[in-house]
Amino acid sequence: MPGDSKLTRESLAAVTLCYASCSLGKPTDPLPDRLSHLSSAGFSQIELSFPDLQAYASVLENRDVGDKEWDVLARAAEGVKALLDERRLRCFILQPFGQFEGWPEGSDERKDAWERVEGWIKIAKAVGTDTLQVGSSDVETIEWDRDVVVKDLRELCDRLAKDDLKLSYENWCWSTHAPTWKAAWEIVRDVDRDNMTINLDTFQTAGSEWADPTQPSGLVNAASDDERDKRFQGSLDELSETVPADKIGFLQLSDAYKVDPPLEDKTVDGLRPRGRWSHDYRPLPYSGGYLPVEQVTKAVLKTGWRGVMSVEVFDSGPDGKGKEDVRLEDYARDAAASVQRLLDACADDDL
Repeated sequence: MPGDSKLTRESLAAVTLCYASCSLGKPTDPLPDRLSHLSSAGFSQIELSFPDLQAYASVLENRDVGDKEWDVLARAAEGVKALLDERRLRCFILQPFGQFEGWPEGSDERKDAWERVEGWIKIAKAVGTDTLQVGSSDVETIEWDRDVVVKDLRELCDRLAKDDLKLSYENWCWSTHAPTWKAAWEIVRDVDRDNMTINLDTFQTAGSEWADPTQPSGLVNAASDDERDKRFQGSLDELSETVPADKIGFLQLSDAYKVDPPLEDKTVDGLRPRGRWSHDYRPLPYSGGYLPVEQVTKAVLKTGWRGVMSVEVFDSGPDGKGKEDVRLEDYARDAAASVQRLLDACADDDL
């Protein structure tokens, strides 16, 4: 059974505020400035995005740094840690590590996945984090065998454990084998390693079961709105009742714009529709989206979990073409305010 599920303001005050570095500005925006804005806005931790690290390394080296120059990237990660220390921030997690599980034994793809593991371990230790985020793979060409997925992730956990590192596994809603919270949770449960948790996400949860960017309505097909909502609430109730609080690594927050016209139901540039939706159409909560963010957040909090709540948005505007004149300092403050508004909305007790 879950822990204390009463959503009092006192208990919700224990939530730690985090922000994904990739969600404030662009990799070309100076990382020190972005980190200063996040610290000033009240965030205490960050998710460090690999592209941001690579961009920062390129600035330090005065050249384009490749994504497998592990020693150079690790030195840059040490520099990022110094920036964080100066701003009283901490790197909570390194992300996003994808397309790991399911590759055939002896394949070049599997060798590449394990090479990346070793490189990311070196970076994680240099920047001072103890956790890697792994997204459920979206490779369409693999014949998925669930036993293989579990075996691969178990091996990854065991390798990470040798360096006292952890893994938090996220259901990407466009994944080929684990698009829902339940599919990802059952994998985490069956991997059965102390250093593996599930990474829940308001966008990924609602975006896999309640919303669909390829439909004019923006919603998954259902006999009626009531049937859809009851089905989704039933899924959230199951989450609250079955996922132990101590197996939730963190909760990521974002909303989504309803895409008009809808996205084509096909893979474009290697991304399925929900992947493209995720890449460009994810604003802050209360900023023009339509997903039931409060509903998902309450379900997670009802497990008794009170951990790291992290903003991860990719806001290119309702048309996905980008926004102009975004002041990063203001955006960071708006993000902190949106999280507080969300927590207030989730609280059971009155002010």
